[in-house]
Amino acid sequence: MEFDFDGRDRVSDYVTVPAGTYLCRITEVRLGTTRAGDERWSLRLVVAEGQHVGKQAAWDSLVFSARGRGRARLVLQALGLPAAGRVQIEPHDLEGRHALVEVRPAEYQSPGGDVVRRNEVPYDGFRPAPFDGPALAAPSAGASSVADGDTRRTRRREPAGTAASDPAEPVEPGEIPF
Repeated sequence: MEFDFDGRDRVSDYVTVPAGTYLCRITEVRLGTTRAGDERWSLRLVVAEGQHVGKQAAWDSLVFSARGRGRARLVLQALGLPAAGRVQIEPHDLEGRHALVEVRPAEYQSPGGDVVRRNEVPYDGFRPAPFDGPALAAPSAGASSVADGDTRRTRRREPAGTAASDPAEPVEPGEIPF
């Protein structure tokens, strides 16, 4: 029998926080398309408070298609954005928003044969963040509901010690594990 004790497992581990539910802030939205040609927004989720504050919890995606409509609605509702009727929304409307996000580790094999570990967000893994006090309303241009003509943009209060205006650490395209 031959065995290589010097061989290395080809594993890329992107799990930065343990499984659980975290208050997360969307720090970046990257635009893309699915293989089927549908618009996809990739969301960088960073832990906003607690022991793992500042660590990347996961990357998650919203797909704007008939099949992805239900999940997009759940995520937008959890972020306090319009999710009924015909809406006009832009990627920057999501940046800086908070939600309680469940993450869990997942593992898959890349086309090159490497094992990739990363955190994933389950289908129903977004919930509204329970901040103290009322949501702040800003009459700026932003996400709006076209169906009812409402152009108000609501913004959740930032948790203690964070600010939506803090610059996010840039991420290289090769660091996104999907």
